[in-house]
Amino acid sequence: MKYEIKTHSVPVRHLAVVRRQVKWSELGGNLIPLLDRVYAKVRAGAVVQSGQNVFVYRDGTNDRVTVEVGVEVAGRFKDVDDVVYSNTPSGEVVSTLHTGPYSELGRAYDALIQWCKENQRPRANIWWEVYGDWEEDPARLETEIFYLLDGE
Repeated sequence: MKYEIKTHSVPVRHLAVVRRQVKWSELGGNLIPLLDRVYAKVRAGAVVQSGQNVFVYRDGTNDRVTVEVGVEVAGRFKDVDDVVYSNTPSGEVVSTLHTGPYSELGRAYDALIQWCKENQRPRANIWWEVYGDWEEDPARLETEIFYLLDGE
């Protein structure tokens, strides 16, 4: 799959998330249970979802990353247990749209990282995924991936 890579400025996205620091090797098994915790608060009316599911990755090292798994909300809210307010940063990003199974997201990441290297655009240590509406056919799933570009 050929990815269309673009740079542009993005506004803040307000989020309700559960935040955890995890080992990369444990990442896959932790994401959906964290999202389920957010949706429990949405169903209970404690959090009002206004948009898509968003997974934010911060401060990644070789073995660990802080992950924030949640949903878009209209603005700040009072924390409810371990569901807390967060946001994506505003600023210049490089992004692409991945269409297909989540198991193939790595190819989109590879394309973004390669573009940054070729264009000498360093990435900040924060990136996120915005998930499109659910599709039964994995080939039709859409996920936008964003890397904040380092402004220094």
